[in-house]
Amino acid sequence: MASHKLDAIDRNILAQLQADGRMTNVELASRVGISAPPCLRRVRALEEQGFIKGYHAAVDARALGFEVQVFAMVGLQSQAEADLNAFEARCADWPLVRECHMLNGEVDFILKCVAPDLSTFQRFLTEDLTAAPNVISVKTSLVIRGAKDDPGVPFDVLEDRLSQTA
Repeated sequence: MASHKLDAIDRNILAQLQADGRMTNVELASRVGISAPPCLRRVRALEEQGFIKGYHAAVDARALGFEVQVFAMVGLQSQAEADLNAFEARCADWPLVRECHMLNGEVDFILKCVAPDLSTFQRFLTEDLTAAPNVISVKTSLVIRGAKDDPGVPFDVLEDRLSQTA
């Protein structure tokens, strides 16, 4: 469903939950300026319509012992839909692959991988990723440090755009 079908209150609910998914419904209702019962109905509707895909805790990977983060650019021999789907299904089964995005251009997929150490990632790279059917090239870049990691979408940009078209 397109975001233009949401009203300002729905967009505010989404922005507030994106910033803090643990707040109570009463707190959320207070922040968006409505009472708790209609707020809860709106949240449930946003969940049912697929705008809210889930709730999770943002964990510190390094503090948990996952010292290595790598981006892997993968080239496939065939880009037939069945082959793309097969590669995506394989990525879904690999625990070290945390994100998988199909791209246009020279690279077919970019994977965000997280591992406890370099040898674990190297084992995954050589035994799983490069050995996978249809994979013809893999280029990796080791993350030295992260400068920004904002989940979700920039609601303020959307609101600015919507206010300019109104």
